[in-house]
Amino acid sequence: SVPRCYLNKQLATVRVLKGDPAELSCTVSKDNVTGTWFKDGLKLTSMDGVVFEKKGLVHKLIINKVEDIHAGKYRFEGGDVKTEASIFVEDPPQVDKVLLKNLTSVPTVAKAGEGVKLRIPFEGRGPIRAAWLKDRMELGDDSRIRVDKTDTCTTLSISSCNRKDCGDYKVRLKNDSGILEINLKLMVIDKPQPPAGPIKIVESSADNITIQWKPPKDDGGKPVQRYLVERQQVGRNDWETLGETPRSCTSFTMSKVEEEMSYFFRVRAVNAEGASDALESGEVKAAGKASPGAPDPPEIISASRDTITISWKAPRKTGTSQIKGYMVQKRKKGTVTWLPVTNVPVKDKKLKVTSLKKGVQYEFRVAAVNAAGAGQPSDPSEPTFAWDPTKSAGQVQDLKVSSSDSTSVTLTWNRPEVQDGNYVKGYEVEMRPCNSLSWTKCFTLPAESTSCRVQGLQAREKLFLRVRALSDGGPGEAAELEACAGAAAPAVSPRLLIDDTVKSFLVIKAGNPIRVKIRFEGSPEPVVTWLKDGFPLPSHAAVSTEDGTTQLLLRAAEFSDSGTYTVELENGLGKRETFSFQVQITDIPQPPGAIRLEENVPGTVTVTWDPTASENWEKNLYYTVLKRESQKGPWHVLGDLIYNNKFTFTRVVPGRDYYFRVVAKNDLGASDPSETVQPWRIRKTKAEFRVKAQKYRGVNQNQPPRFLVPLKSHVVVTGSECRMSCAVGGHPPPKITWYKDSRDLSRDPNYFCTNDFGVCSLVVLGVTKQDEGEYMLEASNEVGRAFSKAFLAIKGNL
Repeated sequence: SVPRCYLNKQLATVRVLKGDPAELSCTVSKDNVTGTWFKDGLKLTSMDGVVFEKKGLVHKLIINKVEDIHAGKYRFEGGDVKTEASIFVEDPPQVDKVLLKNLTSVPTVAKAGEGVKLRIPFEGRGPIRAAWLKDRMELGDDSRIRVDKTDTCTTLSISSCNRKDCGDYKVRLKNDSGILEINLKLMVIDKPQPPAGPIKIVESSADNITIQWKPPKDDGGKPVQRYLVERQQVGRNDWETLGETPRSCTSFTMSKVEEEMSYFFRVRAVNAEGASDALESGEVKAAGKASPGAPDPPEIISASRDTITISWKAPRKTGTSQIKGYMVQKRKKGTVTWLPVTNVPVKDKKLKVTSLKKGVQYEFRVAAVNAAGAGQPSDPSEPTFAWDPTKSAGQVQDLKVSSSDSTSVTLTWNRPEVQDGNYVKGYEVEMRPCNSLSWTKCFTLPAESTSCRVQGLQAREKLFLRVRALSDGGPGEAAELEACAGAAAPAVSPRLLIDDTVKSFLVIKAGNPIRVKIRFEGSPEPVVTWLKDGFPLPSHAAVSTEDGTTQLLLRAAEFSDSGTYTVELENGLGKRETFSFQVQITDIPQPPGAIRLEENVPGTVTVTWDPTASENWEKNLYYTVLKRESQKGPWHVLGDLIYNNKFTFTRVVPGRDYYFRVVAKNDLGASDPSETVQPWRIRKTKAEFRVKAQKYRGVNQNQPPRFLVPLKSHVVVTGSECRMSCAVGGHPPPKITWYKDSRDLSRDPNYFCTNDFGVCSLVVLGVTKQDEGEYMLEASNEVGRAFSKAFLAIKGNL
């Protein structure tokens, strides 16, 4: 016997862009096979742009430039072999490459107030949907903006541009073959906004006024070149131009002002497009001449039998002009008459007063002098005797550290012995680190104090401290000791103590309380912060934290309380730790709405129902469909884990009554059922009807495939079952082929395909993320082909 010819390589379905070449090839086992090619069931003898080629065992069909006419199902027959595949012609939207480069590389520039039109011609298989987007929002027609589209181009028109129209635009062109997105930039230039206010008065004196402002928040798309400064005298209508400042200078000083005259000032920013509106100041009054304020009382530096040296500081208020010097006066304690020490102002802030009487107690005061004259005098100094210094105070007794902690040391001492009338008037406390020889003054204490606390130390820091007694004769001999701050508590990084009682996902029934307790540790004690979805908690949430435990409490959970909750620990050392958990607020679903029954396909019943109101808040909700065949019979489950509102029952027995029930379910339980009141029945087919049906089939022979009920997209949870169904008609009965992302599923054991009298189903058991994608059913017979597509989306199982 002659060996049979068989296929070494079958034809493979290809997808090709319109205008690109395409090739179908198969390999047979015998060289003498003469093959025949068919397209959509018709034999191909010649076709524009199609070449048949045979090289040894390989048979090829080559298309040099694919057009829409070349799309279809091709079959190769030769000898004992037969193989078939499809060519899908993709014709996505396209834009001329030169135009595309010009649009995307260079911004479109328009002046404010002018109109702008952005026109983009395109090609591709229709219909093509065109959308214009700005800031991810699709643009629609309004009083200024209009979007137009024809079969070959789309246009965005803006009648009067303003600065708000600046930004990034996106044109999205979409058809069955793909999506083209084009990114454009529109720049609108205008005069700048007014300078940012308010105008600040930096200085106002009798001689000049200095004003200051901030650059405008929007420079109009062109850099600011300069600022124009004007003023208006109160009571007049005209504005006087004072001058300009460069863009880098945002202050201006005017020296020609009249004393105690009031003015308004205004500033404009200028760019290449013109000057902005003005930023105006409030009323500004030029100061009149004013004398200085009073200085602080003078301090006594030293004293002898006939001289006392004093010093002082400048007054806080200097008046409207510079201080020229100071007048110094003296008086004997107990008198009211002040006598001048000098006849002219003293320019220095220190003076040695001579020619005093020994043993007399004196007070001193000073007054600052400027162009307006002498100001208010200071309060008197401390009374001081004119005599030679006496012996200094003695050394303090029994200096010791009475207590310490990690940041402070407390000292105590006893007063020194009194000798020769040398009374203690106070104490001076100083400190120095162990690695330094320089002493730093900490306190000057009154004579009554014999203790002090030195704060701001580091844990375990060693330092030297000394105390001197003060008297009229100067500071006494210092008493010194070494001290050490106490040890700080050991630093412990903040840590949340999560145990089995803290769940990462909580399902709470609406109205019930939410109570979450979490223990923590850390040193220093960390700050505890609670957040919901990254924001502060709602007002009805209560948080309590004490003794290493923090608690979140919501007394009556609401649906809006669903979300991600985060507890955050942070200490002052920069250490941080967080823990997040999910809360889902749910409730037993409400019943579904009314049920409707339809016979879309002969011999089946399609059950549809209105969704339960619980779909508005419940994410993990599904439906179960049940049926019974008498009013009192048991209910049987037809379909479970249904995530849409439709189910088709295919095994209907004619002449039998059916009742249907739909229940909504979630993690907490099932709703009350929604049921049909009247039974559903398909009448039994009579003999006369069968004869009539044969006549009908004769009339409708050789009908191409058509979809009575198309595929619909599904969204299912990981691990559940998905059933995708549709109804197909045609004669002869069409051959059914399922595809996922263009891959034939006929021999894939992970998918179960059925075809019950034209009702075609694809069942996916235990769906995973890999099952997500586009599914297509191809129905073909000798007359033609038909396709239906749907998308399967997978969501995680919470």
